[in-house]
Amino acid sequence: MGKLPCMRVSGFTVIRNAEIMGYPIVESIRSILPLVDEFVVGVGQSEDNTKKIIEGINSPKIKIFDSIWDKSKTQGGLILSEKTNEALNRCQNDWCFYLQADEVVHENDLPHIRQNLEKYENNKDVEGLLFEYVHFYGTYNVIGTARNWYRNEVRVIKRSSGAQSVGDAQGFRVQERKPNVAPSGAKIFHYGWVKPPSAMGEKNKHMFRWWHGNKYDDSFKDFAYKTAYGLRYFKGSHPQIMADLIAKQNWTFELKKGFSDWNRRDVKNWLSDVVEKVVGRRIGEHKNYVLLKKKGVL
Repeated sequence: MGKLPCMRVSGFTVIRNAEIMGYPIVESIRSILPLVDEFVVGVGQSEDNTKKIIEGINSPKIKIFDSIWDKSKTQGGLILSEKTNEALNRCQNDWCFYLQADEVVHENDLPHIRQNLEKYENNKDVEGLLFEYVHFYGTYNVIGTARNWYRNEVRVIKRSSGAQSVGDAQGFRVQERKPNVAPSGAKIFHYGWVKPPSAMGEKNKHMFRWWHGNKYDDSFKDFAYKTAYGLRYFKGSHPQIMADLIAKQNWTFELKKGFSDWNRRDVKNWLSDVVEKVVGRRIGEHKNYVLLKKKGVL
């Protein structure tokens, strides 16, 4: 893929206990390596072979730094944005592409991302790029589409904007306001909810500790995926880099939930979809961004 000499891109992420958590971190990083000029990886102290796994990618673009995660920080998942900003602050270029350890980009989308990076590089109104999300749940052939699954998020930002990761690192803020963004023309494939049920329970146990300490550790011993309104079978194509992981799936999850099995959240999500079809928009949808296209700027 050709690059303009004046434009350079940094990738960045943070990772800890990659094996224990079952993250497709290698696939995640590799999915955008053709697009970036460097990839900064903050590796937290781990109880598995996380650092060796990252080193095994064996690319001169990878820049690893060691990061200490304070296990006493158990409020709101704030440790995640703190560590994300450590990686962001080490990026050398203005365009910075953030991927969480369970997020992968489709190879077919790389040219669209490159095109929009070039298009908006010198547009000072644009502080980031927005991506559509494909959330997988239970298996690699089921996706979540109800309103409890966020539809879009910012994954490329300009360092010159002063953008920083906030909260549990889902989004960014520019001096406490939402960043002004343009469409990336691409999707993020989110695989955070796809792994064997026992491994999913273990991952959730470790993640919940950044919000609640050890309070809910016992809640995930017998984790099982549950059907719900808004889960549908996936009909598209996965990033090619995920092929080996998908082929190794050795568990099943079937969608069998009927109206009689709905709970209050299912009813709420169904009603939300009905209203959206009538009025043409999702009322009350949380957005971590301001889409400039709708403001008439682009």
